[in-house]
Amino acid sequence: MRNFFKILRYAGPYWVYASLNVLFNILAVFFSLVSFTLFIPVLQMLFHQMDIPKAAPPLILTDFNSMKDNFYFWSGKMIQVYGNSKILIYIGIIIIVLYFFKNFFRYMAMYFLAVVRNGVVRDLRNGLYKKILILPLSYYNEQRKGDIIARMTNDVQEVEWSIMSSLEMAFRDPITMLAYLITMFAFSPSLTIFVLVLLPVSGLIIGRIGKSLKRTSDKSQKKMGFILAMIEETISGLRIIKAFNAINFADNRFKTINQDYTRLMVRLYRKRDLASPLSEFLSVLVITIVLWYGGNLVFAKGNLLDAAAFLVYLGIFSQLLPPAKAITQAYYNIQKGAASVERISQVLVAPEVIEQIPNAIVKKDFNKEIEYRNVMFRYEKDEVLKDFSFTIEKGKTIAVVGPSGAGKSTMVDLLPRFYDCSEGNILIDGVPIRNLVIEDLRGLMGIVSQETILFNDTIFNNIAFGMENVSEEDVVAAAKVANAHEFIEKMPEGYYTNIGDRGTKLSGGQRQRLSIARAVLKNPPILILDEATSALDTESERLVQQALENLMRNRTSIVIAHRLSTIQFADEIIVLQNGQLVERGTHFGLLEDNKVYRKLYDLQSFV
Repeated sequence: MRNFFKILRYAGPYWVYASLNVLFNILAVFFSLVSFTLFIPVLQMLFHQMDIPKAAPPLILTDFNSMKDNFYFWSGKMIQVYGNSKILIYIGIIIIVLYFFKNFFRYMAMYFLAVVRNGVVRDLRNGLYKKILILPLSYYNEQRKGDIIARMTNDVQEVEWSIMSSLEMAFRDPITMLAYLITMFAFSPSLTIFVLVLLPVSGLIIGRIGKSLKRTSDKSQKKMGFILAMIEETISGLRIIKAFNAINFADNRFKTINQDYTRLMVRLYRKRDLASPLSEFLSVLVITIVLWYGGNLVFAKGNLLDAAAFLVYLGIFSQLLPPAKAITQAYYNIQKGAASVERISQVLVAPEVIEQIPNAIVKKDFNKEIEYRNVMFRYEKDEVLKDFSFTIEKGKTIAVVGPSGAGKSTMVDLLPRFYDCSEGNILIDGVPIRNLVIEDLRGLMGIVSQETILFNDTIFNNIAFGMENVSEEDVVAAAKVANAHEFIEKMPEGYYTNIGDRGTKLSGGQRQRLSIARAVLKNPPILILDEATSALDTESERLVQQALENLMRNRTSIVIAHRLSTIQFADEIIVLQNGQLVERGTHFGLLEDNKVYRKLYDLQSFV
């Protein structure tokens, strides 16, 4: 139940609707109780199954027996005055009115509960999505994308169906049971105590099965996450699967995992479906025992329980069982959804790592320099950067080169705080970037990477991504700077053409020029180019390189490149090897030094 209350915390903003739900549930229970208990004795007198009382004791509102005897007496008087036929009509009309109000208030309770139920699920999904945006990139290095998608879809849906559907139980059934139990205590305290001893025994049996259901549900949700991850990988790698004739291999692997999931779900449904028949059987068992025990109280000497009162008691007890059964079913649902709550909570409580300090400094401009001061960075135990120090003056273009795994991309990823330094500091205009407002820090930068990230949207929205109130003239101007305007105009709907998932309707060079146009429109003072031309053909590279030169004009630029021919124009080149800065200088100066840079240049010249 702890997991149930975790989710209920999200219901806080909807306390007004929840309160209205409780109020209308109380009214519905009241009319249900009155409509059932009010007329059994009257009908018994009407059909001569019970004698009409000849007198009544003084009415005492705090005495249940006094109220009951007075009600019997005046009901009998009404029968004698109006006759059987009229009383029967009046009873029918009153019962119809009472049941109308009972069901009206029940509907109103569910009417307001709908806002709570769907609002909580919406807030939960919003919270998950916001958390996914905030979590550092390192979190996703350790997680399967498919599993994260499963938590946002399958697990949230499981919470909606398994736990949110149980809110009705939380707000209605306990009130119903409490009202019935109080009435039953008024009729016979000893018999009700006997009932309260029996009910926990059946609850214990149900609880044991519920724990087993939670374990099976947890396994099934993890397996579904694995299936979604495999589907996502298959779609992304379909070209390789086909090229290596691995269709049967991939198909058999998926079938194996899917069969495991099916086996788990069969077990899950069998355990869940046991709830209703088991609770019904236990209910019948309890009713039989209550009938035996209560019957003995009626037959016992001393009139321990009136026969008519026992019939009313049995009627009320039979009305107690449906909410008890509903609570049992809801308990099973909660156990089934508890695993999903835990999986969602793992994301929601994951440490953000890249956090903004209180009273962070607002910084909207870049005036002097970027400084890497004794920077060290490690992924878990592996050191990627070692005591790295370097200064980049405003307006300079700095190229970063080195063999694969030297730490080039890590170096630039530390600047916008995609990761944080393990040791040392990075400063902008003398201020450590950890002290800056994160949005302001990233607002100073534009990034064009080797892997072009575009969205399944129009060209216009991809160029204007993340910016508001952007005019078409500004977007067109940015596209012209990026050498993209010409091919955009030839698209079916121009700037409002949808480019498909990840921009698949465009060539590699076109995609890269759109990402450059996006950076141009942002107009950042600091530019990061991470191997922006390495995956392009010669013609596309020429167009993109020209666009990059237009973009870098009058900006501070950090350029990572494998093709050394593209960075000869740089004001300074730094060479990384094994996470350390081993050389720095101009293109021709480094060639004369005849060290690491010269070897890289000669290898590319030879190729």
